[in-house]
Amino acid sequence: MPSVEFTLRWPDGAVERCYSPSRAIEQVLVPGGVYPVAELVRRCQAGLERASERVREQRGFACTAAAEQLAAIEGRAGGFATGSVRVEGLRREEPPPSSPAPERLSGHAGAIVIGGGQAGLAVSYHLRERSVPHVVLERDCLASSWRKHRWDTFCLVTPNWQCRLPGYPYRGDDPDGFMVREEIVAYVEGFASSFHPPLYEGVTVERVEDDEEEGFRVHTSHGELTAEQVILAVGGYHVPALPPVAAALGPEVTQLHSSSYRNPSSLPDGAVLVVGSGQSGAQIAEDLHLAGREVHLSVGSAPRVARFYRGRDCVAWLEDMGHYDMPIEEHPEGLAARKEPNHYVTGRDGGHDLDLRAMAREGMHVHGRLLGVEGSELAFADDLASNLDSADATAERIKDAIDRYIGARGIEAPTEPRYSPVWEPEAGAAERLSLGLEGLSTVVWATGFRSDWSWVKVPAFDGSGYPVHRRGVTTVPGLYVLGLPWLHTWGSGRFAGIDRDACHVAEHVTEYRTVEAQAAA
Repeated sequence: MPSVEFTLRWPDGAVERCYSPSRAIEQVLVPGGVYPVAELVRRCQAGLERASERVREQRGFACTAAAEQLAAIEGRAGGFATGSVRVEGLRREEPPPSSPAPERLSGHAGAIVIGGGQAGLAVSYHLRERSVPHVVLERDCLASSWRKHRWDTFCLVTPNWQCRLPGYPYRGDDPDGFMVREEIVAYVEGFASSFHPPLYEGVTVERVEDDEEEGFRVHTSHGELTAEQVILAVGGYHVPALPPVAAALGPEVTQLHSSSYRNPSSLPDGAVLVVGSGQSGAQIAEDLHLAGREVHLSVGSAPRVARFYRGRDCVAWLEDMGHYDMPIEEHPEGLAARKEPNHYVTGRDGGHDLDLRAMAREGMHVHGRLLGVEGSELAFADDLASNLDSADATAERIKDAIDRYIGARGIEAPTEPRYSPVWEPEAGAAERLSLGLEGLSTVVWATGFRSDWSWVKVPAFDGSGYPVHRRGVTTVPGLYVLGLPWLHTWGSGRFAGIDRDACHVAEHVTEYRTVEAQAAA
């Protein structure tokens, strides 16, 4: 049972380190959360009493440390009649890595794979199949992004049958379902156990640079390694992106990125604004809405797709139509497709459409793009209607393509009426939202990520910092990238297509080593 350390900053600026014997405290507090003193005490009472009860369930006696910690918090809070407390951080005690690195790493590794997620593991599988000596370096733990950067009710938006890691396709009893977070972690763990990759966890790669004799020199938290080839399997979502407007909000507002969101109960009491309506933003807004929270959603330009159409999941139709085999070079938008937001839909509770209009009809407050903060007011663009219309139009175009496919092949499929908007925003000027009057306590920034390749000191990037590559093979001999969205096809950054990309990179690695060996001979 992992314990959790949490840090509180009291109204007088004093900082106090606190302890919870279990993760129960994560259900009532969020990192960065700002809570009135009385609310903070109430939440700590609930969280620490729940944590103590979990200790009792497992060990047969209550946790005295939890009781002492709660008494200390209550005593400290007694000195403040008013004011707010900020949760500076929550740090879970992690179990020791299952694949720890030696105290010091040194020597020549052949090939180095950086990243222990599905991309790094997939290419390791194919390198092992080709007897290529290599190591996989993971700064955290196996499948850490799935464990630590997804909310509690997170699930896949693609059906389980699209999970096709090499030699390890989905084998469960619900192929048309959508794995939840814990099942995804178990799936990745099972894949790793199926071939035992040469994985070192807890190793941070600090710098990759050229080495005239060996190819590349990789500086890590555990020492230096050299390699003839390096595979950057770290995806493209590195640093949470916050818009400049975030700095204009006052300290009384709790702000967190979508990657830090866990559940509705941990957020401070009051209304919540979710900024961004891509996959994460739309699903988090629904999560809060279903929990009965008052929700405001700032809607952007993300498209949507229907979950089911004419008797099947739309993903199944698109799979049959060859959509997921289309290389980026053949996409109508070309390389620009890499920057497009994902279509929002959900696999929650068996899968359904994410209809923002329906949620607005049920009481969610939807707005256009967030423009800025002016004093105590938030200003939104007058583009809500056009954004909703555009998202609907995309969903209907996908249905049109499915209809054409069904008709051309004479497939028997049930018909169904097309979508009809169930709610329309009122016409008028751009909106303004008063923070005080609306009781807004929290902003969740579902505004994406930015890439950070500053630690790769090799000239393999364009002017925007994106790696220059063709299907993962960069312009620098021996350097590869893997797991990027639309690296080759739609599935490149997903379970659906990573096997194909990893196999291609592994083949190139093998060919490169053969050529180099022949040249040396």
